[in-house]
Amino acid sequence: MGQTRYLDYHLPKRLLNAFFARSLGGDNRPVFHDIAATAPSLAAVTASYPEIRAECERLLASRAPLPEYHTIDPGEAPISDTNDPGRWTVCVLEILGHRPAANRARCPATCRAVSGVRDLVQAFFSILEPGKSVPLHEGPYLGYLRYHLGLVIPDDDAPTLRVGGQTYVWKAGEAVLFDDTWPHAVENHSRQMRAVLVVDVLRPMPRLASLVNRAVVRWIASPTYGRRMAERVRHLGELARPAADSYALSSTARPSNG
Repeated sequence: MGQTRYLDYHLPKRLLNAFFARSLGGDNRPVFHDIAATAPSLAAVTASYPEIRAECERLLASRAPLPEYHTIDPGEAPISDTNDPGRWTVCVLEILGHRPAANRARCPATCRAVSGVRDLVQAFFSILEPGKSVPLHEGPYLGYLRYHLGLVIPDDDAPTLRVGGQTYVWKAGEAVLFDDTWPHAVENHSRQMRAVLVVDVLRPMPRLASLVNRAVVRWIASPTYGRRMAERVRHLGELARPAADSYALSSTARPSNG
């Protein structure tokens, strides 16, 4: 998820990260990555933006009861269950090979687009209500990279993503690929909703590191963290209870470009 704990804390996560870092440039590794060069299969997702945006808008306008992020992953409460206004909600489509059926039934076009992504780790819609920010935090594991596709982007005081000392402003229809193990945060003072599609992919690495990474994700992360998260989504009825004033899209919240 947003700060996905792919590895349980009893595993030698720090040792794995140190092992991977040696082949990634350590503290000199890049913050942002070129999608075409690093994960070219994501280009088809970006090209499907009109269908994905329309599907996301229908989901939100239907007032479908989306769960808050920390209700699916309680360990993320420090960055999700904060005192600022609004909520951070998610709609999980795939996580480590587990595919919540009810959510996928609501988003068939998005699932089709994501199905062609090579080395897919997880995919979900991430929605910030007006005024909801995300404090500074770091992803726990160097084995993946994170893709964002801007869907519903405020046109008043657009939220910013700060990663590794660099700033990115989402644009509807535009995609970005970044390393979320760098400290990052979202500053959001908008009076409108922000929604993006998040897709995590395995990070390209030299052969030995890649083999280790794939083994860890498939044989450790999927049957532990992935299974727990998928079961929690199902336990919540695939979608959590709605907020009283939840997700109707105003005309000003609709993206104007693309």
